[in-house]
Amino acid sequence: QVQLVETGGGLVQPGGSLRLSCVVSGTTFSDNTFGWYRQAPGEQREFVASFDSSGIIRYADSVKGRFTISRDNAKSAVNLQMNNLKPEDTAVYYCRNLDYLVWGQGTQVTVSS
Repeated sequence: QVQLVETGGGLVQPGGSLRLSCVVSGTTFSDNTFGWYRQAPGEQREFVASFDSSGIIRYADSVKGRFTISRDNAKSAVNLQMNNLKPEDTAVYYCRNLDYLVWGQGTQVTVSS
């Protein structure tokens, strides 16, 4: 079955950077669309970025210019480079396969001084 495993979360100071990675198995990676979502405590899960199989990339307005989504077809990985992090970026970040509607287990990102 399709599985997604996220890594790369952690604690970072405001203005810092983190890189999240989502390794995918169980599907033809290059044919699928993937997205990153996040959920802060007490909030609904929200869209962050997506990258479809034809190369179309989308970002939430709140992360445009700071976050970059990329995909490595050779490694079956979807990455999220997060720069200039803010306290409001604190959340659990989830990778999602948008064709099979499968979520990863999530990885915690905390932005705090």
